[in-house]
Amino acid sequence: MYLVDTNIWLERLLDQTRSEEVGDFLERVPTDRLYLTDFTLHSIGIALVKLDEAEAFLNFVKDVITDGGVRLAGLTPDEMKNVIEACTDYKLDFDDAYQYATAAKLNFEIVSFDADFDRTDRKRKLPGEVELGEAEEQEPGE
Repeated sequence: MYLVDTNIWLERLLDQTRSEEVGDFLERVPTDRLYLTDFTLHSIGIALVKLDEAEAFLNFVKDVITDGGVRLAGLTPDEMKNVIEACTDYKLDFDDAYQYATAAKLNFEIVSFDADFDRTDRKRKLPGEVELGEAEEQEPGE
């Protein structure tokens, strides 16, 4: 299973430099293998509304989550200590630590363009590094 970081979604939504790489990743990997955190969902909403793209945010929610099958993951208030530990242990900012703690809780791989995850024990994969066979064969929770 893959926890897809905020920057991956925004790369595609904003049609940035690596948008094609993200598009290829999203086409190759079945949506039932993809998760995003509630933090990512809210961050995308903030970014798109700030860019006066509220409709794009609503379309994203519908296309990716409601109709697309990508699932949400998150942490409970009691698990916030894991976020703070990740901030301290790996010198991550809060949003990266939230992604890290969620991926650790669920034993998911992190897909991100953010090299800060490389300082952690979980590391990260770039969208182009996720191989189709790997995505198909991996069992939930592995």
